[in-house]
Amino acid sequence: MRFENETIREILREYRKIWAIHHLRSLAEWDSDVMMPKGGSSLRGDALAESANLVQSFYTSDHFVSLVRRAEGADLNDYERGVLRVLKRTIHYYMALPPELVAEEERTVESAKRAWEQAKEKSDFSIFAPHLEKIVDIQRKKAEHLGYEGHPYNALIDLYEEGATVDFIDRVFSEVLPTVRDALKRIVESEKYFDHHELEDITYERQDMENLNRTVLTSFGADWGHFRMDVSAHPFTIDLAGPQDVRITTWYQGKDFRRSLLAAVHEWGHALYELQQDAELCCTPVSGGVSLGIHESQSRFWENHIGRSLAFVEAFYEDFRFAIPSLEAYEPMEVFRYFNMVRPELIRVEADEISYILHIVLRYELEKVLIEGSLPVSELPQAWNEKMEEYLGVTPPDDAHGVLQDIHWALGSIGYFPTYALGTILSAQIRHAMELDLGPIGELIRMKNFGPIRIWLKEKIHQWGSVYPPNELIKRATGEELNPEYFKKHVKERYEKMYLS
Repeated sequence: MRFENETIREILREYRKIWAIHHLRSLAEWDSDVMMPKGGSSLRGDALAESANLVQSFYTSDHFVSLVRRAEGADLNDYERGVLRVLKRTIHYYMALPPELVAEEERTVESAKRAWEQAKEKSDFSIFAPHLEKIVDIQRKKAEHLGYEGHPYNALIDLYEEGATVDFIDRVFSEVLPTVRDALKRIVESEKYFDHHELEDITYERQDMENLNRTVLTSFGADWGHFRMDVSAHPFTIDLAGPQDVRITTWYQGKDFRRSLLAAVHEWGHALYELQQDAELCCTPVSGGVSLGIHESQSRFWENHIGRSLAFVEAFYEDFRFAIPSLEAYEPMEVFRYFNMVRPELIRVEADEISYILHIVLRYELEKVLIEGSLPVSELPQAWNEKMEEYLGVTPPDDAHGVLQDIHWALGSIGYFPTYALGTILSAQIRHAMELDLGPIGELIRMKNFGPIRIWLKEKIHQWGSVYPPNELIKRATGEELNPEYFKKHVKERYEKMYLS
């Protein structure tokens, strides 16, 4: 039994009310992005605002807070200490924020999502700008209410990556930026560089592509009784507050099949994290992934270290040809090159492993100055384009390919983006630790034997949910704190061999 302390058990009984609301809120949010008619956003925003305030009232009630305080001096096991840690953080959050600000954020985000969709479709930032101004203002107010040391951005990033600070992110980026900028420059200047691959133009039928995605995910171990895949404007994963119903989305552009496939593989990594958590953690505060950096390490592991590998291409080559018959003209090595082509890219989610980090640094730097107030929202498109030219040497032709490409700011998720880079870096460290135990994973992938990989991830990371803080979980899983050297080594081994040898 994971939870033996009687006060903790009483807390968990009370918490089920909060869990039930989270469950229904998750369903409403999934429906909002996948099924809901666009005209339903106003009332959905009102419903989410009311439910958010209801959650806040439960967390901050005298009875619930007193139970948590009573448990603080008790002799607790790791699971129980995890419950206490997570609840204290969440209670602090809701105690600090005025209920009207919590409700305002919910309503603003729901209308902002629809405005972002319209703005992106028309490539017109002015449609979205008033909504983003409200969101930035709300995030500044949140930072002030929550409190922080140093930069106000610290209050926001901690919501997504427990314990992370601007100083920590700056240090990590300073270690990897020289490697990725140098690698990108050398590759672009190399004789083997190519900025387009003809496989990008090969078309497919949507149903055939969906069947291929399902074939791959089934081989990975997808249990379709507890998992589903749909379509959305921006691929995402959501669990309905537990491991029994986890949902992903992908997209279908009709050509360039790696975009749909790798999106599905990426989201599978997120989904597996939720599906493999310890069943006894379900409906408790420590259910689900501990941070977005850890979560992203799982999706980037499956996308980059499995989905982009030569072994993966060889394993599923016949499945690729069945779905897209014209691929028969291309050998597996050529498909591998197509999966791993490096070029300065306008769109983050289409970026290669090397330039991807530069996309994240760009967003991180813009978020900091937005929160500082030194960059007005009205000047964001110009600042975006200037940084794209600085970091990647390309300038977006319009807002849709630039400042409007991501939905995250419409969701109020300022402080989220750095976790993408942390996860990308950590995924290489996880692979290194995994291969110390399992040996090189290429043969497992080539044989479609993903069981040992799933088991390793479950034992080291997934089963623990949010029991341990991110830094402690990383050390338990890999034997050391976040170490960018493994990512730098991975970049050198995969891409220097392809382009520079």
